[in-house]
Amino acid sequence: MKEEEVNRCQIQEWYPKFKSVSIKTQIHELPESFIQYLLDDSGPFLLPVSISNDDALPNRIHNPEEEEDYQVSEGFGDESEKPLPPPSFPELELKIKESIKSLGGSVFPKLNWSAPKDSAWISTIGTLQCTTFSEITLLLRASDSLIHDLCHAYDSCTDKSLSRPPSFFLALRKWYPSLQPEMEFRCFVWGQNLVGISQREVTTFYPVLLEKKSNIEWLIRQFYEDQVRLKFESENYTFDVYVTKDERVKVLDFNPWGAFTLPLLFNWEELEQNTGEEGDQVDFRIVESQCGVRPGMKTAVPFDYLDTSSGSGWDQFLRNADEELQQQIRSSEAGA
Repeated sequence: MKEEEVNRCQIQEWYPKFKSVSIKTQIHELPESFIQYLLDDSGPFLLPVSISNDDALPNRIHNPEEEEDYQVSEGFGDESEKPLPPPSFPELELKIKESIKSLGGSVFPKLNWSAPKDSAWISTIGTLQCTTFSEITLLLRASDSLIHDLCHAYDSCTDKSLSRPPSFFLALRKWYPSLQPEMEFRCFVWGQNLVGISQREVTTFYPVLLEKKSNIEWLIRQFYEDQVRLKFESENYTFDVYVTKDERVKVLDFNPWGAFTLPLLFNWEELEQNTGEEGDQVDFRIVESQCGVRPGMKTAVPFDYLDTSSGSGWDQFLRNADEELQQQIRSSEAGA
């Protein structure tokens, strides 16, 4: 993998080319002071002061007696030390407020490559839906997965010369409450040929996909040929799409081949072997029964809270699910 391949997958790079076939998005360059705020773990978890007086956790109960436990009494310790004031980013907050309004009042945030999916648990509604700058900041500040964007985006590059991109961007994407998770798919391109498609949300079995599979595959293959193949310059990459009720395909994201990108119902080795001549049948995989779900690929709590070590309950469950999936694949191949 080359640095240029990783850079092409930044949303501020690909979105202008695919705006007409993607979801509405507003992109803002982030000041370096905000990036340093996201990275700072030397002190308490402080949200920026909102010039709009917005609260990221409006439903919390304030208990003055408990809050006093965290206040240092006068005359205790070094009196010359005073707590630092909470940060404030008024210009950025105003720009984001305008963008949220223009996108219908609700958005979900994303940095150059990643969305803070691992911090959805801290939101009052348990999703990435945000209506204020404070809610966006809470998700970004609480996310561990965004450390990838901030510090490790180029770690897998063979020509690595950067530790981070020169600029970071915040993409605000319009929130569509009616989106159905079963209609999102990850597509795998090797040598500019579409070689695989996987159900994106693999923690659930959706019977409707069994009857729609052939039509969905046709729609995605046509979309790739008409809209993606000649516009995206990399040889090997993945892209995520959403198929609407009226059978339109929308591109949601691009990711590099391998490295930090999840292959979902595949592994990278079998995808690289599935590189036959152009026009060969694409390997399209969905969860075909309740036994085939992959529960470990989406969690509502931080990954650290899960015990996936060898021999644990989660480890055995994942092994059983993988064995069931392989049996399904062998059975379908035998019946073909």
